[in-house]
Amino acid sequence: MAKTETNRIEYKETLADNFEKAAVAFLNSDGGDIFIGIRNDGSIVGLPNPDTLQLKIVDKLKDNIRPSVMGLFDVITETRAGKTKFVPTHAASND
Repeated sequence: MAKTETNRIEYKETLADNFEKAAVAFLNSDGGDIFIGIRNDGSIVGLPNPDTLQLKIVDKLKDNIRPSVMGLFDVITETRAGKTKFVPTHAASND
């Protein structure tokens, strides 16, 4: 994993209010990954309840973006270093 953000990688320490904006930006470009539970410098802070967060991400994508972007994202929970969990989402270009 890259240690810094790029035009294809966005880090969010928490599920911020502007999550949908970042998701739409990736959909309007070549796609990218949004990692939640990671600081801008690439250090992992983890998530207290990744399963609940995963449901919130799907709800934000389903309820707050029109036209629907469902099916254009994968929402995945991973474990790093044997203990820290984070959720990356991937937006693939619809071209």
